[in-house]
Amino acid sequence: MAQTAYEQIGGEAGVRRLARLFYETMDFLPQAAACRAIHPADLSGSEQKFFEFMSGWLGGPELYVAKYGHPRLRMRHFPAPIGPEERDGWLLCFATAWAEVAAAIPLRDLVMRRVVELAHHMQNREA
Repeated sequence: MAQTAYEQIGGEAGVRRLARLFYETMDFLPQAAACRAIHPADLSGSEQKFFEFMSGWLGGPELYVAKYGHPRLRMRHFPAPIGPEERDGWLLCFATAWAEVAAAIPLRDLVMRRVVELAHHMQNREA
């Protein structure tokens, strides 16, 4: 029986690690400065919501949906100016964290392709 990406990265602990690494990377990576600038000073709330969303998105418990309802990601992010620089910074942070968490899982590349598609969908401003 095929495992979900959630299971392949170690379930809750793996997704928590992904969220932590993602936001740690955003805090120190110069290429993510534009993305970091549209986030609150304290990233703990963002990290928790990201963990809850990614849990369900990767095939685990739908924590975000249970707490907040349908994600409506584009609508919820529309107030934030997301242009190519913010999008690419976000993707770099995700790719960096994902490479560490999912280095040896079978679904690694498929998930990354879907994340790239999602990031492009979230862009709401031009350069």
